[in-house]
Amino acid sequence: MTEINVTPADGVWTVRSDDGVIVESRNAKLLTEGSLGFVVYFPREDIAMALFERSEKTSTCPHKGAANYYDYVGQSGRIRDVAWTYEDVTNPDAKAVEGHIAFYDTKVTVERV
Repeated sequence: MTEINVTPADGVWTVRSDDGVIVESRNAKLLTEGSLGFVVYFPREDIAMALFERSEKTSTCPHKGAANYYDYVGQSGRIRDVAWTYEDVTNPDAKAVEGHIAFYDTKVTVERV
C-alpha cells in the first residue's frame, strides 16, 4: 500500500479565487502520498462554506476511499469541482483529513502566507 503521512501545516494557509480569499486557516493539514507532492486539507470551520455547493461528481481513491466534490459559487461565477473531501476515510494513516476539504491549485490559489 502507498505510504500516507498527515502532518500539521505550519503557518497560515489561504485559498484565493478571483473574488478574493475564501479560506484562511491556521489549522490546515498536509497530506503526502507516496512520491506525490503534498496536498493541503482545510477544516470546514475555516472555509466560507456558504460559497460552496456539493457537485454530483464523485471518485474513489484506493488509499483513502470515496471522495465528494464541491463547486465554488461566487460573484465572478462558478468554479466546478474546485474542491474535494473524504467523509469516510478508509486508511487509518489518512484519517486525520476525514471531513477536511482540499482544493485544486489549478483552479484557485492555495498558498502559505
